[in-house]
Formats: sequence, C-alpha cells, structure tokens
Amino acid sequence: MKSSLPIGDAAARFSLPTHVLRHWEDMGLLRPERDGGGRRRYAEDDLVRVGVIVRSKNAGMSLEQIAVLLDEQAPERHRVLEEHLADLARRMADMERSRLMTEHALRCRAHDITTCPRFRAIMDEVVAGTGRWREAEPPVDSDRVSTDRGAEGRDAASAR
Repeated sequence: MKSSLPIGDAAARFSLPTHVLRHWEDMGLLRPERDGGGRRRYAEDDLVRVGVIVRSKNAGMSLEQIAVLLDEQAPERHRVLEEHLADLARRMADMERSRLMTEHALRCRAHDITTCPRFRAIMDEVVAGTGRWREAEPPVDSDRVSTDRGAEGRDAASAR
C-alpha cells in the first residue's frame, strides 16, 4: 500500500471532524482502503476526493449533487453541473446587490438606511409587491444634506 493517512490525520488535513469523513463514506462519496486491523487508510486519491467534496460544499452543492459530480458514469452529470452554475449565477447576482446596498448605506448621509429616500423608494415598491429588488442609486454627495437630520432635514431629503 502506498503512503496513506489514518482517518484522524486525513480529517485534520481539511479541518474536519472524523465523523464527517465517516458520513461521506456511508453516502458512497469516499471508499478508503482498510488496513489489517480494519482501520480506514486515506491514500492521495482519497484526499483529492475529500478536497473536491469540501470545495463543492463550500460552493453550495448538496452531497447528492457531489455524488453525481464524482460519478464518472452518471448520465445527469452535465445537467447537475449546469443547474449548479445557474444557481451560482443567481447567488452571485444577489451578493452583488447586497454589496451595492452596503456601499450605498456606507456612503449615505442617513444614519438609518431606512430613512434614506432612494433606498426607501426601492423598499416601498418591494413591500407593496409592485417592485423587485434592484440596486439603489449612488447617494448624492451634497453639502446640503446634514448627517444630523431633524424633521426639517428628513422632509428636505424626501423632497429631493
């Protein structure tokens, strides 16, 4: 047998508890060899599979999807991967919207984002069911907008 690792060392290599590797084996994702005492031994190919599973889980794939990915005979492999790419694209677009909203909140003079006129206009449409999530326009850098808004400041900002 080539150089191999016991389950504890293999799990530690990926910062995983050993029960995770056992679970993945129960699901058929891993097939480590056994030594004379019946203990699992993880060879380099097993460690590569563990790495693929970890990376795929981090990318949001389910264990069922990963099983298809690792099965060279699976006829639905391309379909599963195409669906996962579409899911990644949706999630990335959502993350980009979240990033833009966070940037907007960071630059907005309103300390409470819910009082920002541009952000509030978007939210009012979503809450009313007449609009969808969209990017907030960049906040206007204006000396006329105060960071300490009283009633007059809020009314003036809302009118803009």
